[in-house]
Amino acid sequence: MRLGRGAAALGLILAGTLLAAYVQTDGGAVTVHDVRFVGATGNGMSGLLYVPDGARPESPAPAVLAVHGYINSRETQSGFAIELARRGVVVLALDQTGHGYSDPPAFAAGFGGPDGLAHLRGLGFVDARRIGLEGHSMGGWAVQMAAASQPDGYAAMVLEGSSTGTFGAPDGTPETPRNLAVVFSRYDEFSALMWDAGVPADIVDTAKLKTLFGTAEPVRVGELYGDPAAGTARLLAMPAVTHPGDHLSSEAIGAAVAWFQARLAVTGPAPLEQVWYWKELATLIALAGLLLLIFPVFDRLLGWRAFAAVRTDPVATVTWSRGRGAVNLLVTALLPVLLFFPLQTAAESLLPANPLLPQQITNGILLWAWGSGLVSLALFAVWLRGSGHSLGELGLPLSLPLAARAAGLALGCCGVLYLVVVAAAFFLDVDFRFWVVALKTMAPFHVPLFLIYLPLFAVFFLVLSLCLHTQLGNAASWRRDLWRNGLVLSGGFVLLLVLQYTPLLLGGTLLLPSQPLLTIVAFQFVVLLAVVAVVSTYCFARTNNVYAGAFLNSVFVTWYIVAGTATQAVPFWF
Repeated sequence: MRLGRGAAALGLILAGTLLAAYVQTDGGAVTVHDVRFVGATGNGMSGLLYVPDGARPESPAPAVLAVHGYINSRETQSGFAIELARRGVVVLALDQTGHGYSDPPAFAAGFGGPDGLAHLRGLGFVDARRIGLEGHSMGGWAVQMAAASQPDGYAAMVLEGSSTGTFGAPDGTPETPRNLAVVFSRYDEFSALMWDAGVPADIVDTAKLKTLFGTAEPVRVGELYGDPAAGTARLLAMPAVTHPGDHLSSEAIGAAVAWFQARLAVTGPAPLEQVWYWKELATLIALAGLLLLIFPVFDRLLGWRAFAAVRTDPVATVTWSRGRGAVNLLVTALLPVLLFFPLQTAAESLLPANPLLPQQITNGILLWAWGSGLVSLALFAVWLRGSGHSLGELGLPLSLPLAARAAGLALGCCGVLYLVVVAAAFFLDVDFRFWVVALKTMAPFHVPLFLIYLPLFAVFFLVLSLCLHTQLGNAASWRRDLWRNGLVLSGGFVLLLVLQYTPLLLGGTLLLPSQPLLTIVAFQFVVLLAVVAVVSTYCFARTNNVYAGAFLNSVFVTWYIVAGTATQAVPFWF
């Protein structure tokens, strides 16, 4: 059975990564390179370079610099890169500074945009007269900084979910940036930040956008303004998606492709003849396989003599009356959600990015974890006092050797997963992702960060596991507990997203319009907490204690967060 499950998981991983590699290389017609180069200030930069077969020094090809948004990485732009590359365009999908594998800090060196454009222009097989710039969200500011640093170094620009004159980006005029298309979705969560419009649809009548388009009237969607020959062309497209939805929208990607086909004289398939979604589906399959691999690997390692002692005596049965059980379910589901926005927002002042803990998003998640963990622990302590049980009887025996063996088991299990991710990146330039949920290898500077954040998150996961397997009860079938615990931990965030997005999708704003970034981050919590619940429950059923599951979740989630977000401060060892 274990071999069968392991083989099935590996089969999904192999099928997903091979299909993803096939799609992103257009069946071998495009070569994808993992490139590293040095920026103007000596900073290390990273990107994925898509090179069509026809791009040679004797026949240079048009090129596009594609830049992702905040707390994303170069792979997020793969939809745009795949569609442009299969039409003969060289694409450099850049990691912004402090993101992915580019050196910290984030926001430095024009977000990395000027370095990316300089590197692209220096490639001998690139036609320097036909270079486009495309950026999503904060990536839009990066390409504007690139354009400002090299005003004659590009021919056209696309801003996806972005704007001019924001966070250091130059103000837009009817003449600059050159030949600009603005793709801003009808349900974009950042309309107030980007274009001073509370409701996304209202951006057409803002002074900022009308100034950029050189008109006193509301900007008309789909109408060409200005003169392409003079570099003053303007176009507004508004796909029916959200801000992060641009990455999964054929309309949003097609608008960028159409603009560059027209402005850079690019031929090939029509803009809406797309294949990128097969790569997105393929990496989702690979990610599902990787998650499923956790369980057979855990069982195999648990069978080793070194880890056999991780199994302990069966725990005491904990059951609740129907009323008390319902209360516990509601508290477990809603407490993390109620604290999600307040504690992560408070982290900006209570736990700002610093040389020891240099990732602001990670710090916010850490403060949220400790805050919700402390409240949960207090509620657990009240219950424990009158329960008649000891911690050991409930799955937390105070044994250092047991904890050490469980930690080794967790590191071994995640080590196997990490090697799989490394192999996919090394041989195929593919990571494991779907949309904003992505698992990738760590850069060298991430490793010390991982080791610093790991014990801090481990404390939280110990508390979470202890509460999960006592306050929700443990008398039911462990398979039933898998579903229950997964739904409870992730269900509150599903409810949060429904409440946030319903008014926006009805033509208004988010329910809490001041929290667009954390609302998007909440999508990842739905997946992460479901995985955490399933892993914790499975490991608890196999070992009769919370250690193995808590440590496995600690390693996995810390790796996921540290490798997948931005590093805003320069680490003290850097």
